[in-house]
Amino acid sequence: MPKRILIAGGGYVGLYTALQLQKNMQPGEVEVTVVNPENFMVYRPLLPEVASGTLEPRHAVVPLRAVLRKSRFVSGTLTGLDVERRVATVQPPAGPTREFEYDELVLGLGATSKLLPIPGLVDHGIGFNSLAEAAYLRDHVLGQLELAHATNDPELRRCALTFVFVGGGYTGVEAIAELQDMAVDVLEGYPGLDPAEMRWILIEAMDRILGTVSDDLAELATTELTARGIDIRTGTLLESAENGRLQLSDGTKLTTDTLVWVAGTRPQSILGELGLPVDERGRVVVDDTLRVNGHANIWSAGDCAAVPDLVKGGTCPPSAQYAVRQARQLGDNLLRTVRGQAVKSFRYRSRGEFVTLGKNKAVAEVLGCKINGSLAWTLRRAYYATQIPMLNRTVRVLGDWLIGMPFGHDVVDFGSREEPRGAFRRAAGKR
Repeated sequence: MPKRILIAGGGYVGLYTALQLQKNMQPGEVEVTVVNPENFMVYRPLLPEVASGTLEPRHAVVPLRAVLRKSRFVSGTLTGLDVERRVATVQPPAGPTREFEYDELVLGLGATSKLLPIPGLVDHGIGFNSLAEAAYLRDHVLGQLELAHATNDPELRRCALTFVFVGGGYTGVEAIAELQDMAVDVLEGYPGLDPAEMRWILIEAMDRILGTVSDDLAELATTELTARGIDIRTGTLLESAENGRLQLSDGTKLTTDTLVWVAGTRPQSILGELGLPVDERGRVVVDDTLRVNGHANIWSAGDCAAVPDLVKGGTCPPSAQYAVRQARQLGDNLLRTVRGQAVKSFRYRSRGEFVTLGKNKAVAEVLGCKINGSLAWTLRRAYYATQIPMLNRTVRVLGDWLIGMPFGHDVVDFGSREEPRGAFRRAAGKR
């Protein structure tokens, strides 16, 4: 009988673990089932370019059914676990829950936005963790430019042209840089709007942005962003966001329709309900072979796991670069376990870091060398083009990049897709 391997989560860990199994498993050796709420994996490093319109949203995802042809895909969400019976409970999009028996279980549930109890944040903020959020922000920013151009009310105009991002890590820096670059590029299509009227503000609680990269790289990014007029407020907290009126810890008060919350992530809350060991941050505790402590047949990696870093000490950073390598090691260890062989420890040293800052703008650290400008931007694109696990998607992404290079950003606002039934209801005389 083939061993049943159940993978909960279709992100980096789930996808790349399944791909590694498909690549090396023998016929009849294992049965792989992948459970995920969506039938695609979002290639997250490309989300900032989706937000700026550089990439078509569909090209920044990997369709799970298309790449996992030797695996079984089930749409659903993990809701429970019986470790004694080796049974996982899954909630499909509709209907009753289902139970899946397993011999080996992989938890690759990723992370979600880490919200703080700030008044008004939930009602007025938006995250930047999903394809829908990235696409929405592009339309929203263009919609704000349209609003500012159409109104004669100076307060409304100032509110529309104020864009606030909370969180100066990778996601926050790349998101504000790409969207500001897009907004400046399209502004010539809005006669009467002055670039100086736009206020782009990045709020970071720590004493510098990009806290996980070297000081030199963070300084390069800071210099680039401030030269473009982006207001970086370090050592600053958002205290309130009620009614779109922001109160900052430095005493600043702002009125804005754009509040983007990118101040970190946390593991999915279900992890704390499964009866498995978790650390103070809610991550599953695993050993250096990626096996959950105290559970010989349960494994985990990526953002939802506290993976020991055997190179630098502590735990591995929650980055795509580490998650992909962990998943490949996990796939190998699963097959080693099935075959009765000794598993191996995960050990990886980062090859470098890339931070995109808009079209032809980026900073990077590659093999110890600091790079910025067009070269860093080109190297980043070349690297990610080689990492997309599907030739079809690689060609589409390269096509978007090549076609877009000689042209500016598209000014079309598809904000109406947020309410697709609006035109239909208006035709019926309803509002």
